[in-house]
Amino acid sequence: MLGVTTTADRDQRPIERMDSVNVFVSELERALREGRADYAVHSCKDLPSTLAPDMYLAAIGSREDARDALCSERFPTFADLPAGSLVGTSSPRRRAQLEALRPELRYESVRGNVETRLRKLRDGECDAIVLAMAGLRRLQIGATYVVPFCPDDIVPAVGQGAIAVETRADDETLAAEICDAFEDPSTRLCVSCERAALAAMHAGCSAPIGVYAELRDGLMSVCGFAKTQATTPVRALLERNVSSILEAQALGQAMAAELSQ
Repeated sequence: MLGVTTTADRDQRPIERMDSVNVFVSELERALREGRADYAVHSCKDLPSTLAPDMYLAAIGSREDARDALCSERFPTFADLPAGSLVGTSSPRRRAQLEALRPELRYESVRGNVETRLRKLRDGECDAIVLAMAGLRRLQIGATYVVPFCPDDIVPAVGQGAIAVETRADDETLAAEICDAFEDPSTRLCVSCERAALAAMHAGCSAPIGVYAELRDGLMSVCGFAKTQATTPVRALLERNVSSILEAQALGQAMAAELSQ
């Protein structure tokens, strides 16, 4: 296994202030191109909405809990936070939605891995932080209070909770083997919808945009949130019968049109 330190790992500024693009994946893709690695494993939400032509998304695994969660050592729920409380989050998407729900709170960027952020919470640097439930569950860690947000209130990031495996586009044999071993078809359909929406909006993974799709008995429901420039935040909810990647992508493009109004 090849360990790679990414730009986002080294640079602790807020992601939206970084000069680089694809701050979580560029070094891993370089390792693929140089032949130092055969495949790269990503948190799906870190992937750009459109891959480079020489890269291929070989598989998307079964999705963990995609919700965001409030973590606090003192306050049981988001509603319990007193006015003026400090909430830490490094995500413009989370911050925009949290501010829409409770503008009287204070919000500041908190960088670092999950353990680092939880340590800052325990040390009293914040009254609460917001993290992905998927990361907390996979690492089996948390805080005194961990309360997931309903996706309708805080729309998750595109691909949140899913693991993606990327290969070189010309390595078709390896991509097929990885797909057979790891692919979850339902998650692929949902993430394809979400990524199509992000691509249609010409936005990156750090944009204040959330799109989350669920598939039940062939019916895909997708909720979306977007806040661009100084405009009022926009929310949307769409449902369609979906059984193919093309249908999922068409639904994502329809969501993008709703959020772009």
